[in-house]
Amino acid sequence: MPDTPAAPAGVDLVATQRRTVRVLAAGQVLSGVAFGSTLSLGALLAADLSGEESLSGFATAAVTLGAALTAIPLARLASRRGRRRALTTGNVAALTGIALVVTAAGARSFPLLLVGIALIGAGNAATLQSRFAATDLATTARRGRDLATVVWATTVGGVVGPLLLAPGELLGASIGMPRLTGAYLFSLLAQAGAFALYALVLRPDPLLLAQRLARDETSAATPTVDVDRPGLARFAVLAVASSHVTMAAVMAMTPVHLSHIVAPDAVTLAVGTTIALHVFGMYGLSPVFGILADRVGRIAVILLGQLLLAGALVTAAVFADAQAGVLVALVLLGLGWSAATVAGSALLTEATPFAWRPRRQGRSDTIMTASAAVGSVLAGVILGEFGYAGLALWAFVPVAVVCLGAGAVRATRV
Repeated sequence: MPDTPAAPAGVDLVATQRRTVRVLAAGQVLSGVAFGSTLSLGALLAADLSGEESLSGFATAAVTLGAALTAIPLARLASRRGRRRALTTGNVAALTGIALVVTAAGARSFPLLLVGIALIGAGNAATLQSRFAATDLATTARRGRDLATVVWATTVGGVVGPLLLAPGELLGASIGMPRLTGAYLFSLLAQAGAFALYALVLRPDPLLLAQRLARDETSAATPTVDVDRPGLARFAVLAVASSHVTMAAVMAMTPVHLSHIVAPDAVTLAVGTTIALHVFGMYGLSPVFGILADRVGRIAVILLGQLLLAGALVTAAVFADAQAGVLVALVLLGLGWSAATVAGSALLTEATPFAWRPRRQGRSDTIMTASAAVGSVLAGVILGEFGYAGLALWAFVPVAVVCLGAGAVRATRV
């Protein structure tokens, strides 16, 4: 099937794809603010409401579990009703979750907090799937770059979000909100903005248009690969999931660790700054990794990601007691995640026949987030038993698994 699809009368596919990427990118900015301004608060709220630091990992576990449980349903919804419906459904879930988190903090209810965070995770599942929406109409030559552009857009919101923690606390205190919940005001506004953007502006729906092209027997349809390559697809899922486990486990415990090594009155600033730079690492250079994935190959960039993750873990283990060392480790951790996620997502898309893509993409996100949920719970236990350096050493396991998987894939040439 030709790489460049033939468009229906009156439809400029190049212009439509550019508009789609712009809308998705704008939505990622807003979603990044919503998620980034509250992600780092989850562990602190969990420790505060439960009274046990060892339970702080349940916050990240809840958000990842919420994403895992909803990734496949959202993918199926997208397949039937389009990307717009799936994205807005995720926004509604996140808005509900934000309200529950603030209510839980006021009521001092740890279980209700986890429910609210899980719903925010459902919103994050939709946000994650927006990167696949950028590939629905993309050509093979630009698939990595278009996907990476949408991922990159999260940089703006993801960096700004954590920096809103301190002003959010001041704003929340001024209107009587529970402690550690002020930043959720910014999340609420940003999430509502993303909902309006997707509902009103994401037209035509990229997946529905791509499906229409695929059904048109007289056109070149959409730039898909009709041959299924299951070995490559399985490796892509492994690479994305394992890299996400490494990143989530270490990142989730960093706010708690920082609360031990910095002055009490500087914890909020230290956490906000560190997470902001970590998020910049996750998204800031994603276009570079997208270009590299298009030019030098998906597997090569996945392995580059593992090298960056390994560098992050060594730094975290050696300089665990230095705030600057933790900061450098978190930036490297974000860069490694970015390389593996961009290249792995592009590899999964092109190794899968078009008709199967939404379901397989949803399954990939489910595996990714479910694995991270388990890893985050274990991370809290490992942190309590072996410290931050011990956690960093444990996180080498998924990195090694990906490297071994890459060797197996190349040996079998699947």
